[in-house]
Amino acid sequence: MDQLKITLLQAYLFWENIDKNLQNLGLKLAAIRESTDLIILPEMFNTGFTMNAAELAEEMEGKTMKWMKEKAHYFNAVITGSLIIKENGKYYNRLIWMHPDGSYQQYDKKHLFGMGGEDKVYTSGQKKLRIELNDWKIMPAICYDLRFPVWLRNNEDPYDLLLVVANWPEKRVHHWRTLIPARAIENQSYIIALNRVGHDGNEIYYSGDTTCIDPRGNVVYYKRDEEDLYTFTIYKSEVEKVRAEMPFLKDSDPFKLI
Repeated sequence: MDQLKITLLQAYLFWENIDKNLQNLGLKLAAIRESTDLIILPEMFNTGFTMNAAELAEEMEGKTMKWMKEKAHYFNAVITGSLIIKENGKYYNRLIWMHPDGSYQQYDKKHLFGMGGEDKVYTSGQKKLRIELNDWKIMPAICYDLRFPVWLRNNEDPYDLLLVVANWPEKRVHHWRTLIPARAIENQSYIIALNRVGHDGNEIYYSGDTTCIDPRGNVVYYKRDEEDLYTFTIYKSEVEKVRAEMPFLKDSDPFKLI
């Protein structure tokens, strides 16, 4: 299928308040008035980016997973975002890819943000995730992963869309706005990087700057500072056209992470 219809929710997150976030996000999603294939929420969408995992972590059958199942079924669309999961005595910043039928796939954040102490609380994931949706190959990643091009490199089982969910502070937004188009151009793929807005409980400000860049490096969508619910369509034929016109990927250095 050439087209993929995507709904982004750049939202304010209530600090460490799972019930209030799920209620608020549900109210905002209720404004969707057209069919969509994929709904994207920020990193740690039910808590904000917190190290208080011991108090806020949920099991895989917890209330947030049930909420995601309900929303995916209601909208007949995949819904994705990350949350804090406790499993086998460890905590993970885990992205859930929830299908309308209640089945799901998961990705645990590989690169943990040491400057914020994330590596002291959470366990790093070790496996990439490749997902197929409507004939699109998609690779999800989480926030700090954006800084590591080797992990995201499109050199095996090529993806068409790189998806990054984040809580990326405004004080480093120049890096965010530089790295996003770089990842799109070097991997000849679309990239969608979705951030949150507003202050968190540590008085860190997030300006959003949610962005979609096409494989040529052109801006498809960009929004700063404000909450926004936006649905748009991207086209796989554009990926194929760019790769046919400029076959750079075949000349990339072959390597595999150990």
